[in-house]
Amino acid sequence: MDVRRVVMACGLAVLCAGCSGMRADRSLPTGSAAYEVIPAPDGRAAATAYRIGPLDVLKLTVFQEKDLSFDEIQVDASGNLSLPLIGTVHAAGDTTAELSSEIARALGEKYLVNPQVSVTVASSVSQNVTVEGNVGQPGVYAINGTSTLLQALAQAQSPTDVAKLDQVVIFRTIEGRRAGAVFDVEAIREGRAADPEVRGGDVIVVGFDAVKGAFRDFLKAGPLFYAFRYF
Repeated sequence: MDVRRVVMACGLAVLCAGCSGMRADRSLPTGSAAYEVIPAPDGRAAATAYRIGPLDVLKLTVFQEKDLSFDEIQVDASGNLSLPLIGTVHAAGDTTAELSSEIARALGEKYLVNPQVSVTVASSVSQNVTVEGNVGQPGVYAINGTSTLLQALAQAQSPTDVAKLDQVVIFRTIEGRRAGAVFDVEAIREGRAADPEVRGGDVIVVGFDAVKGAFRDFLKAGPLFYAFRYF
């Protein structure tokens, strides 16, 4: 039998087998529906988009009240701050502006007249995104402020040559429930689709293109097949 025909037959079998693994998860929204779950960044809200998380370190300043101010104060694992006079304040999930207002309100109820409070984030522990699947370097990456899918993928050394670019999923916890949406990275790169916002706690999974992977493996094995071409 012609060995080259055997090689071609084997290659086609591998590629066909790969095709069976190409189905997308139809349970997750795609296209415009995906952006209803995980929208693109709103530039008008970018300055207040950051949400404080457990173990973040904050700088708290109460104007003209040195004993109530801290260059560094850490949010505990439960998302709380323990402050003089007012005790425990829940910080996780608030923006810095919201937390400033809450602390000012609590101080103003009993202790100070018209307190001026400023809260900023000194360092963030909670703002991490996990990138898995077919990227150059899967792992957990820190993000600062507003980030996007393309920026997160760049941190993970970009999708590999066997990544399925139209099957990139972002998973997020929204109001205590796990949600996910599928995005087309190639369309985003070409400007045909918006670049969705990525937030701390998100998990990004880059799919595997079975045909590309099978063809790559077939080409790698090619020299072994062709070693017998003269028999």
